[in-house]
Amino acid sequence: MTGREALPSEGDGGRQEERTRHVPVMLQRCLDLLAPALTQPGAVVVDCTLGLGGHSEALLTRFPEVRLIALDRDKEALRLSGERLAPFGERATLVHAVYDELPEVLDRLGVPRVQGVLFDLGVSSMQLDEADRGFAYAQDAPLDMRMDQTTGMSAAEVLNSYPPGELVRILRQYGEEKQAKRIVSAIVRERDKEPFSNSARLVELIRDALPQAAKRTGGNPAKRTFQALRIEVNGELSVLERAVPAAVAALDVGGRIAVLSYHSLEDRLVKQVFAAGAATTAPPGLPVVPEEYQPRLKLLTRGAELPTEEEVAENRRAAPARFRGAQRIREDLR
Repeated sequence: MTGREALPSEGDGGRQEERTRHVPVMLQRCLDLLAPALTQPGAVVVDCTLGLGGHSEALLTRFPEVRLIALDRDKEALRLSGERLAPFGERATLVHAVYDELPEVLDRLGVPRVQGVLFDLGVSSMQLDEADRGFAYAQDAPLDMRMDQTTGMSAAEVLNSYPPGELVRILRQYGEEKQAKRIVSAIVRERDKEPFSNSARLVELIRDALPQAAKRTGGNPAKRTFQALRIEVNGELSVLERAVPAAVAALDVGGRIAVLSYHSLEDRLVKQVFAAGAATTAPPGLPVVPEEYQPRLKLLTRGAELPTEEEVAENRRAAPARFRGAQRIREDLR
């Protein structure tokens, strides 16, 4: 699971205050990497994963001339971050959209190119901490897991209706769960008795289904299954597969993109897109590489950067974060 913003999980009391003073994951690194592209007049930055608005607030504060376009599929996140960003007035445009819809959003707003793009992937702390969303395996809740609760299938519907082979594929592919067959066999047996509706029953089933050796490593044994269900319910990897290339295409020359990932599947996809953009596309053997085959991206990070020990100590949800950045250095000439 991820941890986009540090929040307490004790009830609603104090949460509003906490929302205004939390520190988002790797905030300073994000700001520093994007900074050279956001100091020019008229610069536009896109926060593709607005959440509670921590990164967006910091961007608007540090770069007083920048215009922000922020996307989120979660209407409750948009409401809360809208309150938070209200002091910035027309400098902030908040849009209810999934981040692979970025080209349509920019077209609708009449913005042909942007100077900065930020992705902070995975589940926001608001979604983790609101019990009725069903993202967290540590508390009993309805098995929903939809980031946009107005559309799509819930996790319970996936569990109760998918064929066994499809559930095994999801747990293996999205959760990297080695015990997928064993878990799915138990799910199918139990759903025939009574459909799944709440998370506690699923967590207990997973604990009972796994061999002792598997329960001794890797934290909560339900973690991988919950990750797999969340990715399936929200189409996260297919959306990201479209969104990152679209964001690169939207960058002006000199523009920069920063991405925070929270599991290896996300990070691998981002790495592949960045690596492809930073490589020459010329046929092998050319003595001189023509301009149109030159790389269009410059990598700004060496591999995936990790949060500091101090940040992880302050915000345990930052621990799995992986950070990558790139700069657009050339137009597409073909």
